[in-house]
Amino acid sequence: MEAARGESSMMNVFHPSLRVQAEDRTQAFALLPVPSFSMMSLSAAIEPLRSLNRLSARQAYSWRLVSPEGGEVEASNGIAVKTVSYGEALEGADHLLVCGGPPVDASYERAYLKVLRYAAHKGIPLGSLSTGTYLLARAGLLDGYRCTIHWENRTAFQEDFPDIECTNNLYEIDRDRMTCSGGTAAMDLMLHLIAARHGEELACAVANQFHHERIRGDGAEQRGGRMEFVERMPERLRTAVGIMRSNIEDPVPLPAIAQRSGTSSRQLERLFMRHTGLTPHRYYMQMRLERARELLIYSDRPIIDIAVQTGFASTSYFATCYRRVFGVKPSEARVRSTLQG
Repeated sequence: MEAARGESSMMNVFHPSLRVQAEDRTQAFALLPVPSFSMMSLSAAIEPLRSLNRLSARQAYSWRLVSPEGGEVEASNGIAVKTVSYGEALEGADHLLVCGGPPVDASYERAYLKVLRYAAHKGIPLGSLSTGTYLLARAGLLDGYRCTIHWENRTAFQEDFPDIECTNNLYEIDRDRMTCSGGTAAMDLMLHLIAARHGEELACAVANQFHHERIRGDGAEQRGGRMEFVERMPERLRTAVGIMRSNIEDPVPLPAIAQRSGTSSRQLERLFMRHTGLTPHRYYMQMRLERARELLIYSDRPIIDIAVQTGFASTSYFATCYRRVFGVKPSEARVRSTLQG
């Protein structure tokens, strides 16, 4: 008790203006983790709420973990969390966020879609963390909404749901839908919600508890894959890489890329070797194969379709190139990802 009183006293000294108004009611979050969900995303969503309650010395937020039938759900790191059945647990919920992981097995997916549709029918605002965006889309609950997803899954998502606008932003809030790319971006999403409800000062105080130096806005883009490295390249090289990225299915001849980048083929090769250690041809090939790898792991499209979508005229040549870079055949990569999931 003495320690608790001391902590409360210190909060009043160091945060005298950070009290949430007593009339603010508790806002309830329900979180729906799927099998092998991302523990990082779940923790990054919950911890800012817990910290806000501590700093404001009241329960401004509550949270509960739900699942189709209750019981334990195991995260991708092997740690299991306890959940309650969604029925009564969603009564009074202000938000439901589905926390994703690897693709949900077909035997489980129907039950999770039922929970999401039930919540939508009840008028509960819906959201997702990381790959949870897939389930919202499969439930038909993102039609006409803007969304986002982890950069590694975005290509496959856009192939599966071409009519849904999926951005590369860290998170998106569009009316009663909020989607997040996962990881620490979940913390930025929650800090944004805290700032909107309680002000920037309290949101910054919560961020400081986690050494989170800057609250990133909803317009901040993900920097996964090659993006951060590309940003440091010379302008002409960035232009060439941009042309390559925009023309995966129908590769542009290297002389045309050089011309459109304002350089010669020889100068372009020197730039690539100096800044990437690869020839333009090898860099372009790896970019196409990385796109193919994303589609193999995160979509169920036939391998022949993936080969065509990444600019390969035959599956045999695609398989040869893929094995040369990743050490396994495309079919083996798909089987391994299924087993790991």
